Amino acid sequence: MSEVAQRSKRAWGRLLLLAGIVLAGAFLARAFGLQEILSLKNLAHLKAWIDSFGPLAPLVFITGYILAVIFFVPGLPITVLGGVAFGPLWGTVYVSIASTIGVALAFLVARYGARGLVERWMAESPRLAKIDQAVARHGWQIVMITRLVPLFPFNLQNYAYGLTRISFWSYLLTSWPCMLPGTAAYTFAGGALSEGGGDIQRTLLYLGIAGALLVLVTLIPRWLNKTSPATDDLLR
Repeated sequence: MSEVAQRSKRAWGRLLLLAGIVLAGAFLARAFGLQEILSLKNLAHLKAWIDSFGPLAPLVFITGYILAVIFFVPGLPITVLGGVAFGPLWGTVYVSIASTIGVALAFLVARYGARGLVERWMAESPRLAKIDQAVARHGWQIVMITRLVPLFPFNLQNYAYGLTRISFWSYLLTSWPCMLPGTAAYTFAGGALSEGGGDIQRTLLYLGIAGALLVLVTLIPRWLNKTSPATDDLLR
């Protein structure tokens, strides 16, 4: 067998393995009802479960969050859980670390491992296909806009960017700060549920910070719509 054929065979092997892992994870998440388990009504039980790990609780939470990003589990309940379990400040830190690692791994899987699978996902979603065309014109600005404006499914974005021409570091260093305001908003909301307790002033403070951050997240996209031609490319 020629060297080219061997490389092709190894590449297909990696593709099938990674595709199998992603699909198996998504199937198991649905089969075991993880989306229902990670609902807002179950946050108190999940907090008690995380607390049971003691000093390892942050590591368990971060690992679980990373897997959720990779396997398409909705991130909002887990983000709120970070605030409930660890408070608004440490919750923001842990969620930010986990979400950044998660989006980085999804990007790398798409670029180097499961390219064929992700290409099929994008082919089935013309809106996602626009990302590649827009990135060719505007680069990191498209990452900034799609992180702040809910135009495309968040988890699919992570894989879709792996197929574009953007560099890994431009993608990651733009994603992290643009995800941070939303992360902090929901962890502070979670902190209001837990640390607020009977302290009305603290509860109102956390809710006020969460509300201000959510307003900021909604205002930035409006400003971008007026000032950035990159947004027009995505909306066409």
